[in-house]
Amino acid sequence: MPTYTPPLRDMHFVVHELLNVVDELKQIPRHADFDADTLNAVLEEGGKFAAEVTFPLNASGDAEGCSLDPVTHAVTTPPGFKQAYQQYVEAGWAALACDPAYGGQGLPLVVNQLFYEMLNSANQAWTMYPGLTHGAYAALATHGTDDQKKTYLHKMTSGEWTGTMCLTEPHCGTDLGLMRTKAEPQADGSYKITGNKIFISAGEHDMASNIIHLVLARLPDAPPGIKGISLFIVPKFLVNEDGSLGARNGIFCGGLENKMGIKASATAQMVLEDAVGTLVGQPNKGMQGMFVMMNAARLGVGNQSLGLTEVAYQSALAYAKERIQMRSLTGPKAKDKPADPILVHPDVRKMLLTAKAYAEGGRALMSFSSILLEKEHYHPDEKVRKDSAEMLAMLTPIVKAFLTDNGHISTNTCMQVFGGHGFIKESGMEQFVRDNRINMIYEGTNTIQSLDLLGRKILGNNGATLKKFGKLIARLVEEEGVNEKMAEFITPIATLGEQMTKFTTEIGFKGFQNADEVGAAAVDYLRVAGHLVFGYFWARMAQVALRQIAAGSSDSFYLAKVQTARFYFAKLFPETATLMRTARAGSKVLMDTDAVFA
Repeated sequence: MPTYTPPLRDMHFVVHELLNVVDELKQIPRHADFDADTLNAVLEEGGKFAAEVTFPLNASGDAEGCSLDPVTHAVTTPPGFKQAYQQYVEAGWAALACDPAYGGQGLPLVVNQLFYEMLNSANQAWTMYPGLTHGAYAALATHGTDDQKKTYLHKMTSGEWTGTMCLTEPHCGTDLGLMRTKAEPQADGSYKITGNKIFISAGEHDMASNIIHLVLARLPDAPPGIKGISLFIVPKFLVNEDGSLGARNGIFCGGLENKMGIKASATAQMVLEDAVGTLVGQPNKGMQGMFVMMNAARLGVGNQSLGLTEVAYQSALAYAKERIQMRSLTGPKAKDKPADPILVHPDVRKMLLTAKAYAEGGRALMSFSSILLEKEHYHPDEKVRKDSAEMLAMLTPIVKAFLTDNGHISTNTCMQVFGGHGFIKESGMEQFVRDNRINMIYEGTNTIQSLDLLGRKILGNNGATLKKFGKLIARLVEEEGVNEKMAEFITPIATLGEQMTKFTTEIGFKGFQNADEVGAAAVDYLRVAGHLVFGYFWARMAQVALRQIAAGSSDSFYLAKVQTARFYFAKLFPETATLMRTARAGSKVLMDTDAVFA
């Protein structure tokens, strides 16, 4: 069976020692009274909820799945899911980082993200029900009218109502300009919306009394393409003026997808038949509101894979310590046993260290990105808000794609640690592999994220944001450049930082001549950029740990951090050399292949 203990020690290291979160956020007036004790207490209780309430439902939820009543269109979630959600709501977890104006607790987003990492480790499928509500909340808080906020945000903050995003249609996924769902204006200012949506996570369920769908649709006079898309609120139940629930709206579940993983998450085919909706924002400007939700969701998807990487690592480590198989190549280590624990074997350690390095690097990046988002919205200095938004825009596709790719690598290697036992359901490892696989696909496939990073976020401003990140690296190199103990961590990122300028310029020049060159290089480019970012955070984590050791700390946590950093730079970071070479191979070997596909 899988093993999970909330990684509170490493979370404390990241927020207090690496990122100094409390002091960083005290610069923001709304967090002036935020303190470390509050942060620690919330994480401790959140870890208990994840480990004790949702984690025990993970395997059973996967086995049971959701069921749809074809007559009533009602979806029933697996046993225990609804009760766990009620506990979540009653404990106030839904309101953690929401605005106090709508009943929220007003805690920093980074606290919510760390809590959700633990929820994702414990049970990704369950976590998707409340998780998507945060994105819908953000879209309405940013673009909704005062009446819409008053009607919906209090209930979404409390968790009494959940939210979804309805984008994809059977004939179009990422290319939203092809969508056909129609919205007809009505005399009372509302709209009648008709169409079909697919792959709608938590589109129908029995865990909350109402579901607030944010639906993309086209007005009758809308211009073609993505410039003709509008955003609408379409609640499952209409809401009366006094806030009570009214009639059932014309949006219902027509089917549930039979999926590879996250089987306990209701992925619904939604049918809209003259469903009543209200416009969010301006006509034909729906993508502005939807991008708020999508960007939040992309950070959330990265967090899902971070959670799965952590729980897979913990489970594989526990198994490797107990499972005995063969003898160490350097002689018996467990002489009182007929064989040694498999943890003694070099490649088993490589697999475990890979997952550990990707989990801890991902946690640092996720927390850093959460702080940027907080600064973007609430910092009193306009320049800080602008700079934070720019940096976060570049990092978002890396969080989504690099962390989910790493989750795929990590869950597979951790399953491999179990050998044949990993391939059967009893160990729980194959579920982590299956559940993670969707994270590389939805909210824009990782190829889409790579095109966004290279084409828009890097080449779109001639590498200006990348250069700003490069200054962070340069500052660290200047601090530690003469420190021999830091050389193995500093030299690789300094070298790659210098190479990135030439590498980016070369890809950009080739792309200017032939756009397919960008498409051919983008996925490899994102992974190089991901390692540059991870390398920076791993070097900083090694810096903090080495300083603690030098100050006399005997806490083995710091030695483990240095050893993991050493592994990362020796065994994982060098992947960048191969990736730059394959990116430079160009598009001709891909596009000049018509005979292959004839």
